[in-house]
Amino acid sequence: MPRPLGELEDAVMSRVWEWNRPVTVREVLEDLRRERSIAYTTVMTVLDNLHQKGWVRREQEGRAYRYEAVSTRAAYSAALMNDAWSESDNAAAALVAFFGMMSAEQTEALRDALRVVDVAGVHVAAPEGEGEAAQR
Repeated sequence: MPRPLGELEDAVMSRVWEWNRPVTVREVLEDLRRERSIAYTTVMTVLDNLHQKGWVRREQEGRAYRYEAVSTRAAYSAALMNDAWSESDNAAAALVAFFGMMSAEQTEALRDALRVVDVAGVHVAAPEGEGEAAQR
């Protein structure tokens, strides 16, 4: 299970995930400086740490590196959720509590996800009215 990213690691990875392309320390630095005062060496160290932890891969380009995400933010979030769930001594109760915290948008996202993933024995009904429109 991945350890949760620290605040600065998350700020850096958010940019790497959002831009969805290889990035340089300089690019990340310039974007971060819109929000905070930060040194080049700090961003370089964070990206190096993220590389050592397996979050990014890097390729040398001249004297610098270009960094690229190894997986998506969605995969990272899923791993965190899976780890939290596996820590529970009552998985069903943890899921019930989690579902109870979900917003309407999150509940709809869960329905959509269950329609995409073939979960043995789970049938996801369309919300009322949606099935009738689809049959016409």
